[in-house]
Amino acid sequence: MNWLFDVFIAPFLEFAFMQKALLGASMLSLSAGPVGVFLMLRRMSLTGDAMAHAILPGAAAGFLMFGLEIVPMTIGGLAAGVVVALAAGAVSRFTIQKEDASMAAFYLIALSVGVVMVSMRGSSIDLMHVLFGTVLALNTDALVLIGLVAATTMLTLAVFWRALVAECLDPLFLRSVSRLGSPVHFIFLGLVVLNLVAGFQALGTLLSVGLMVLPAVSARFWARRVETMALLAVAIGMASSISGLLLSYHLSLPSGPAMILSAGVAYAVSVVAGRRGLLITLRPRPSHRTA
Repeated sequence: MNWLFDVFIAPFLEFAFMQKALLGASMLSLSAGPVGVFLMLRRMSLTGDAMAHAILPGAAAGFLMFGLEIVPMTIGGLAAGVVVALAAGAVSRFTIQKEDASMAAFYLIALSVGVVMVSMRGSSIDLMHVLFGTVLALNTDALVLIGLVAATTMLTLAVFWRALVAECLDPLFLRSVSRLGSPVHFIFLGLVVLNLVAGFQALGTLLSVGLMVLPAVSARFWARRVETMALLAVAIGMASSISGLLLSYHLSLPSGPAMILSAGVAYAVSVVAGRRGLLITLRPRPSHRTA
């Protein structure tokens, strides 16, 4: 039994950086999991990925002016995410281009601009930090930011839960019976940007959407109710965070990618063995023919 303790428990008891990484990843899972479920139900998962890249120029601007400081990079990332989301929406509204195409164009431009901006001042290590994060280097300021985002997300979801569910299932009906239709949509986009900025502190711009989308799409194979999917997404996110951190510690792997890879394994298992996975859908059905 000692080896079980050494493998699974000791790293989190002996090292403060592992404890902070676990706390930050757990709060991210608690916050981003339910948001990812609504993102998936709205068929906006790729939009979330695009918005994750869109925060890079703002974060890079904060980095150029203040270095790797939490507050300037966070404010810059929030501003850039909002600007790109509004710009892509305006292009799709007033031109012939669809929202997915305009979002893809803006996120590619934003990603390239952000990389160039970081490269102007920083080293390749700084660029890797911005792109892939450093969950094992989370400090108190980053944990406070992630905690505030998680608390804000939980409170907002509690207040607007029914409206968010209705807006996913039948947005036209919600707008016909309530004035919350359009405000709820923008509130939800705000939650997406907030959680992407919080995830950026730990996982970088390229992977921050991972804990939002992968646990949510995995939960879809196990549950039908939105509430159950949200709880499962949180559980899968936390399990992926723990396993990823342990893999990073024992095998000297990059921590952020290890966490997202663990979430990817959970997704693969769900696709095959979930209650609505391949083993169930492809199982031969009994014949009702009589001799």
